[in-house]
Amino acid sequence: MSTLEEIRNNRIEKKERLENLSISPYPINTKRTHEITEVLKEFNSIFEKEEEVIIVGRIKTMRAHGALTFFDIEDGTGKIQVMFAKDKLGEKNYNFFAENFDIGDFVETRGTVFKTKREEKTIEGRDFKMISKSLRPLPEKWHGLKDIEERYRKRYLDLIFSPETKKKFEIRSKTIQEIRKFLDDKGFFEVETPILQTIYGGARAKPFKTHLNALDIDLFLRISPELYLKRLIVGGFEKVYEIGKCFRNEGLDKFHNPDFTMLEFYWAYVDYKELMKLTEELIKKVLKNVLGVTTIKYGENEINFLSEWERIEFFSLLEKYTDIKYEEVNQSVLLKKAKELKIDVPEGADKANIADEIYKKYCRPKMIQPTFVIHHPYGFQPLAKNFDENKLASFQLVVGGTEIINAFSELNDPIEQAKRFKEQEKMFKGGFEEAQRSDEEFIEALEYGMPPVAGFGLGIDRFVSIITDSSSLREVILFPLMKTKE
Repeated sequence: MSTLEEIRNNRIEKKERLENLSISPYPINTKRTHEITEVLKEFNSIFEKEEEVIIVGRIKTMRAHGALTFFDIEDGTGKIQVMFAKDKLGEKNYNFFAENFDIGDFVETRGTVFKTKREEKTIEGRDFKMISKSLRPLPEKWHGLKDIEERYRKRYLDLIFSPETKKKFEIRSKTIQEIRKFLDDKGFFEVETPILQTIYGGARAKPFKTHLNALDIDLFLRISPELYLKRLIVGGFEKVYEIGKCFRNEGLDKFHNPDFTMLEFYWAYVDYKELMKLTEELIKKVLKNVLGVTTIKYGENEINFLSEWERIEFFSLLEKYTDIKYEEVNQSVLLKKAKELKIDVPEGADKANIADEIYKKYCRPKMIQPTFVIHHPYGFQPLAKNFDENKLASFQLVVGGTEIINAFSELNDPIEQAKRFKEQEKMFKGGFEEAQRSDEEFIEALEYGMPPVAGFGLGIDRFVSIITDSSSLREVILFPLMKTKE
């Protein structure tokens, strides 16, 4: 069996042979007349007219049977069989193809259509041209999950061999398109806000830090666009949204990636309850338009988005699954309980964040059907308005045991916001790296007045991973960050 290097050298020799014959193995253009899907759809009409077609694509398989050679060509739309017959193509051309073309090459083929005895739609080739010579052979077998690291590192091979993978990314693209259409139709205005920020904020997360040489200042990659989007509400926009990358210097697991895609929108003059209604409408409409269904399979579970979504208070969930009555315990008691439950609590975390760590391990995984978890404890979201003294006017949408949406009525009292920022700074200095930093420019913007507003954040990657029944975010991120090979 030939080694990879021997095969590669052999293909380089073929490339050079073509060049010596003044045939470019990488020509600048093609004369394609039809995409493969077009040929398949209009097959009968093309056949009746005896029309010639010119298709292009990658050779996926090749089979020689004496004076006949069959091969499959695949372009971005579909795959079709091509047949070369020595008597129709001419012995010289027939042999030239056999000697210089390999599986993996891109070829242009001109011919007419017919059906084989097995009723397979086929093109009988009359002419051909090399349009891109491949120097490496395609792997004979792509081992799927056995080679999961290679699938992510070499996504191009994953896409070549796995129609399921390609389908997931088509669904991802259509999902983003439908979200945009939904928000545009509702009168939202799409904007772009800075990715490089002097102060990071809008979420509980550890940031990535960089340096701008031109101004000799340190900057952070944004963890959220929230504080800039709310500046636009101050400026007079009533409905704004952004779909873009955010960056958090945290762990890697099936629900987290250092860079990820977020949808955030802000809607003036409504509260979090109105936002819950819009959330249901958005998710159901996207599912219907993208998948054509509102019930999906995720792992071993069937998730029904059409039924009424349950609303459960955070405190009730905590008591139901851990017997913790949040309002009856202090921070030290809660921390002790977390240790008993073998939960790692970030250094410097306050009572609300300790409770959240317990909730994430013992409560959230139990919620499979779409569920609104409402009224998180005060202190959990320093940018959210209070529902009462101990609870926030907030909700999270949990599906399949995973949080995909975080939303709340936004705090617009600048004095209260400044106070909360100071509390967060104290936690940060105490070692809680996920605490939010104080943004004086944002406080100044609030002092000019911001109307009542509800804010919404959807993790696109998480949502797509659920609706495509994927086991990890990396399945729906084209090029997820990977540890470099030694």
